[in-house]
Amino acid sequence: MDSTAVTALPDLWDRLVGTQPDPDLWVVIATAVAALAVVVPHSLWRVSRNAITIAHEGGHGLTALLTGRQLTGIRLHSDTSGLTVSRGKPHGLGMILTAAAGYTAPPLLGLGGASLLGAGRITLLLWLATALLVAMLVMIRNAYGALTVVLSGGTFLLVSWLAGPQVQAAFAYAVVWFLLLGGVRPAFELQMKRSRGGAGDSDADQLSRLTHVPAALWLFLFHTVSLCALLGGGRWLLGL
Repeated sequence: MDSTAVTALPDLWDRLVGTQPDPDLWVVIATAVAALAVVVPHSLWRVSRNAITIAHEGGHGLTALLTGRQLTGIRLHSDTSGLTVSRGKPHGLGMILTAAAGYTAPPLLGLGGASLLGAGRITLLLWLATALLVAMLVMIRNAYGALTVVLSGGTFLLVSWLAGPQVQAAFAYAVVWFLLLGGVRPAFELQMKRSRGGAGDSDADQLSRLTHVPAALWLFLFHTVSLCALLGGGRWLLGL
C-alpha cells in the first residue's frame, strides 16, 4: 500500500505540472463559438452570468486579502448580483484595489488561463480553478452562493479526474473563452445602467468617490482591461 502511494505521488505531480497536447484548431474554434452562444443571447446570459459573478466577487475577495483587509464574507444571488464584504480602512490603496478588482477579475482570469493553455498546461488549469473555487467556498455566506460554487467546483473536479484528454481540453478551452468573452459584457451593461441613471453605487462610482476620478474613466479602464485581455488571450488560444 505504501509503495503504491509513493509511486502514485510522482505520477500525480508529473500529470499536474506536465504538458498536454493542444486540441485541434476546430475544437478551439468550436469552443469559442459555444462560449459566444451563452454570452450573447440574453436568455442564456441570465444563467451563465452566474459564473462571471463568481469570478467578479472572487476578485474582490482575493484582492482584499492580498492588500491586508479582513474578508468577512461573500454572497452570490440568483439575480446574478453579488456582494463581498471586507473590513479595514474605508479609503486608501487597499480599498481602491479591492473595488477595482471585480470587473477586471473575469477577463484577467481568462487571460491567465489562456497563457496556461497556450503552454499546454490543461490539467494545471483545471486543478488551479478547482482550488480557487474550494477556497472561495469557505467565505460564502448564503445557500445559493454555496450551491453555485459547489456545482462549479464539482464540475471542474469531475472533468479533471474522470474525463479523457480531449474532453478536458475542450472543457478548459470553453471555460477560458467564456471568461474572456463574458468578461467584456458586464462593463457595457454597467455603462448602459449608468446612462439611464441607475447603478449609482456601482464599483465605478465607489472608485470615483475613493479617488476623485470620474466614474467614466474607471469604466474606460474596465473596458480596456476586458478588451485587451480578449485580444491577447484569443491570440494565445488560437496559437497566433
